[in-house]
Amino acid sequence: MNTMKHKGYTARIEFDDRDNIFIGRILGIRAIIGFHADTVDGLRAAFIEAVDDYLDSCAKTGANPQKPASGKLMLRVPPEVHNAALIAAQSSGISLNQWAANALREAVH
Repeated sequence: MNTMKHKGYTARIEFDDRDNIFIGRILGIRAIIGFHADTVDGLRAAFIEAVDDYLDSCAKTGANPQKPASGKLMLRVPPEVHNAALIAAQSSGISLNQWAANALREAVH
């Protein structure tokens, strides 16, 4: 996946071959914020403008801008997966939280 980052926000980038443009969408927030351009430099500028407009709009309305991730993650897994993860963590001598963070870190890299 191709991405761009600005002020802690990440956008997924795709190329539309039919219209010959790059299309981006900010990830990790409820608001749907998209942007596009026909060059990489133009796309980067459009992304920066989209993030800055979102933050300005939140400031004007008094809303707290949503951050892409808070660092808190609640998962629902089958009990047998929970138990296996707990045993793996304890066997490694670390907390389940640290074990899960390590597993997620490995999965995304």
